[in-house]
Amino acid sequence: MTVTILLFASLAEAAGFRRIELPLEADDTVGAVRDRLIGRYPALARFVPTLLYAVDEEYARPDTAVAAGATLALIPPVSGG
Repeated sequence: MTVTILLFASLAEAAGFRRIELPLEADDTVGAVRDRLIGRYPALARFVPTLLYAVDEEYARPDTAVAAGATLALIPPVSGG
């Protein structure tokens, strides 16, 4: 069982990739998956305070459950004009 993680904008630039799959653990939450990703890629830690999350294209909170086969998007703040 895995979860697909999508990274956007400056987050993808810092990681060097836009998509990765991680093993899913029992009772995983958005925050737990995020923390495992940061354990592998510590450069992403600086984004945590301002991240938004979506699970299967629905906005989510860090305590939202993540099911096997889900897609978790990590979305940093964006600016525009």
